[in-house]
Amino acid sequence: MSHYSKLHKILDSGQFAVTAEIGPPKHASAHGIRHHAHMLKNHVDATNITDCQTAIVRMSSIASGVHILDCGIEPIVQMTCRDRNRIAMQSDLLGAYSLGMRNVLCLSGDHQKFGNHPTSKNVYDVDSMQLIYLLRRMRDEKKFFSGEEIKEHEPRFFIGAVANPFADPFEYRVDRLEKKVEAGAEFIQTQCIFDMERFERFMEMVRARGIDQRVYILAGITPLKGWRAAKYLQTGVSGMLVPDSLVNRLKNAQDQKREGIEVAIEQIKYIRENVKGVHGVHIMAIAWEEVVPEIVERTGLFPRPKADLE
Repeated sequence: MSHYSKLHKILDSGQFAVTAEIGPPKHASAHGIRHHAHMLKNHVDATNITDCQTAIVRMSSIASGVHILDCGIEPIVQMTCRDRNRIAMQSDLLGAYSLGMRNVLCLSGDHQKFGNHPTSKNVYDVDSMQLIYLLRRMRDEKKFFSGEEIKEHEPRFFIGAVANPFADPFEYRVDRLEKKVEAGAEFIQTQCIFDMERFERFMEMVRARGIDQRVYILAGITPLKGWRAAKYLQTGVSGMLVPDSLVNRLKNAQDQKREGIEVAIEQIKYIRENVKGVHGVHIMAIAWEEVVPEIVERTGLFPRPKADLE
């Protein structure tokens, strides 16, 4: 079993990376995620496996990662700080590494009041910033979170984090990103980008501080099925910026789904050609995974490079 992350190798070699996302099911069958993994495996370098997203119970991200790895895609296991204390986190991470997981994405997690168990107890024993730091220390200093030595077989994860360029206060977004990089984040996936102007301003500040030289940034892209989806993100999700022009473009389209795909393709091409400091894209086609291969092909990002893991 390789000790290297394929995603890390591809980014390291200067290739423009492509990641996607697979949401585990709200039941105990892996059939659906395996179907999606087979569909995506030639078109992406790795895929995120969400960890009970929106605080709704789903199949474990690590168990799902095993299925996806078996189908030929490298998983990026998400780990939220909401559900586990530091003992459970380390235990799960050691287990995940033993099962072949090589990438971890550290995030706080949506508060449980938004999910289907609003009265459940949250944990937040450590926050995402501490989790990044402690994971890096596990790998580089061979220490458990307690400071006790890991005598052998320390988990050597490629460590990721998330950034939202769109929440306010704007300046604070870049500070927070920089803190995550200082804590040890090696790759960053951003929130879905719909307001390109705002994203460009964010990246200007990132480049001004040289952060793009210290971390791999993957720009988040979400194809929208229609104007109602755009409107919902615009009005119902905090920390999201969706321009009216995009809502109207989808509303006026003859085939809204087609238009949503076209918009995503335009965004990826634009970012790749015009926004310096971006090292790849993270395509979040929520419950619409089947459009990812077309998007990757039509943006000229297919075939994917083979990572030389020697």
